[in-house]
Amino acid sequence: MIQKETIATWFQGLQDRICQALEEMDGKGKFQEDAWQRDGGGGGRSRVIEGQVIEKGGVNFSAVHGRLPEKIAEALKLPESDFFATGVSIVLHPASPMVPIIHMNVRYFETQTNKPSNSQTPVWWFGGGIDLTPHYVVEEDARFFHQKMKDVCDRHDPAFYPEFKRWADDYFFLKHRNETRGIGGIFFDHLNEKRGISQEKAFDFVKDVGETFAPTYVHLALKNKDLAFGEAEKKWQAIRRGRYVEFNLLWDKGTKFGLDTDGRTESILMSMPPLAQWFYNHKPEPGSREGQTLSWLRKGVDWV
Repeated sequence: MIQKETIATWFQGLQDRICQALEEMDGKGKFQEDAWQRDGGGGGRSRVIEGQVIEKGGVNFSAVHGRLPEKIAEALKLPESDFFATGVSIVLHPASPMVPIIHMNVRYFETQTNKPSNSQTPVWWFGGGIDLTPHYVVEEDARFFHQKMKDVCDRHDPAFYPEFKRWADDYFFLKHRNETRGIGGIFFDHLNEKRGISQEKAFDFVKDVGETFAPTYVHLALKNKDLAFGEAEKKWQAIRRGRYVEFNLLWDKGTKFGLDTDGRTESILMSMPPLAQWFYNHKPEPGSREGQTLSWLRKGVDWV
């Protein structure tokens, strides 16, 4: 079995590599690091950037451990146990409404249960995913993004992309709005031996997903960052950011897990945009780019 420290060390390295790539792409902003310790055990490194391409972005690493809270144990259908969780979580809010928001999370979770015989029975799994939230859906960019997600999945199992793409459509969905948060991507959880996947193979897949993030987003950011926009586009960006806030606070399980395990609030809420707006009963003009974007925010679009 792979040592959890080995997994955490790799995630730390991934954080370093992604931060370097994003700084080079932005050309101005530099990540500010905030190292922290969790009262119950473990800690992390929160890094935030405010640049010229990325208005506000966070690339966070954490490795926390302790007693699994009863609320979480019940939700996961696990017995009383100790837990260890590590991973990297990213949300980038660009300055330009022509550049998409992106999110990635790759993570590992493990519990250790003390049985009456004093034997230790570990329960482990990997999870994660990448999803894209354009303020304006551009078909060419959507197809490029989903092809990258399919490529990384196909290198490990051709069955992954259709399953994980469907999972992302279902997960990143605002039920109260009946619309997807963006154009989806891939989302997966509980990758372990119960799915017939060894720990080594699951870790290899998660590593590949993690390394796919930076080149994919850098391409999209550089392609669109210099496109012209005006007040109407900035207003629409603020509205779409509002939808992002609604999802993260109402539906995102990662946010709830972090708060329920006494995680660091500033790190958990780093996914919030610097500015968002809500307008009562706002409806875009028929045939407008905004209206066309809304028409794409649905489940089941076959981008590849």
